[in-house]
Amino acid sequence: MTATKTILDIRGKQLKLETAADVAPFTTGVDPTTLTAIYLGGNSIGVEAAKEFGRFLETADVLQLADLGDIFTGRTIEEIPAAIKALLDPLSHKTSLREINLNDNAFGERVVPFLTPFLETNHSIRVLRLNNNGLGPAGGKKIAEAVCKSAPTDGSRSNLEVVICGRNRLEDPGAAAWAKAFEAHKTLIEVQMPQNGIRMDGAEALGQGLVACSELQIVNFQDNAFIDVEMDEEGRKAVRAWGEAVKTSWPKLRFLDLSDCMLSNGEGEVPPLLEAFNDPNTKNLQNLQELRLQNNNLDAKSYEVLAQAVTKLTKLKRLDLQDNDDVEDNEHLDDIAEHLKAHGGKLIRTEEDEEEEEDVEENVEESPEEVEAAAEISAPLATEKSTFQKAADTLANLMSKVHVG
Repeated sequence: MTATKTILDIRGKQLKLETAADVAPFTTGVDPTTLTAIYLGGNSIGVEAAKEFGRFLETADVLQLADLGDIFTGRTIEEIPAAIKALLDPLSHKTSLREINLNDNAFGERVVPFLTPFLETNHSIRVLRLNNNGLGPAGGKKIAEAVCKSAPTDGSRSNLEVVICGRNRLEDPGAAAWAKAFEAHKTLIEVQMPQNGIRMDGAEALGQGLVACSELQIVNFQDNAFIDVEMDEEGRKAVRAWGEAVKTSWPKLRFLDLSDCMLSNGEGEVPPLLEAFNDPNTKNLQNLQELRLQNNNLDAKSYEVLAQAVTKLTKLKRLDLQDNDDVEDNEHLDDIAEHLKAHGGKLIRTEEDEEEEEDVEENVEESPEEVEAAAEISAPLATEKSTFQKAADTLANLMSKVHVG
């Protein structure tokens, strides 16, 4: 007999829930012992309401997904700590929990002590979403240290696979702490940390820490600075570290976004990372399908190296070089464009190329088989719905009598 599964879904309703009485209409009649997913995102939840949800979650022992993203709009910094503690405490020891979404909550460093006990204690989480939380360098460091403490120390395999921690101003201290966390867990499939103000030292540490993650498929570090243009060789240590990582690790890598990362000084310098793509000893890029290198001061010499490399990147379908030097008139880029087109891929040189690609995608009717194949090429895992979200959405549609809202 198939076990009953229940979903509580009030996301995006823009409710302002203050008291236990405000929560009751949504939990009444829902059996928490069969609850597999709870979606609270897009509502404003006060302390007493959070406590009521917390009481409801105490017996939710088969819960797999908790969406607590964007639940404190309009709340004061005095309210948020008690509210998030009330929601997370009952989840700390849920061995069924696979995904937690805390995106778009203005935590800041002050709220971090109320997050770390959960992160240290729950060893079952596979997907951790902490995007746009205003953590800052000190807060980001403490969060990463808590995640590091949750890594197994007995030789068993960690469950953590996806970390999304962008737009948090982690800077170098936070990046270095996350590098240690990734190295401790070793199981990361996807890491996204864009727009964090990370500079050379932090980028180097992350490249070195992620070497331990041999199953890595998705990497997004867009808009962080990899080189110090005022320094010579020492100023290139982060780009070298990532080049070594590409050569020695990540055989399953399929998506890499290093756009806006200042990989070169723009004076004919070829980043060591690009040289690694063309290194005869590099055997770990056979699954790379999308490479984004926008706005990195690349020029003709880098394009020459890339033109040689793309012939070896047999699965590459999209190379984005927008906002680099002389992208519209270069023979090496012409060669790259022809090669990718012949293999069903595309070189993006300008915004017009990208718009053209989008127009084609909108106008072409694809078979189910083509849609499935395309999903394997383009989007990072975190931008797609998770397995749990897809299952939850399906169940929500089929089980209207338990879909609350």
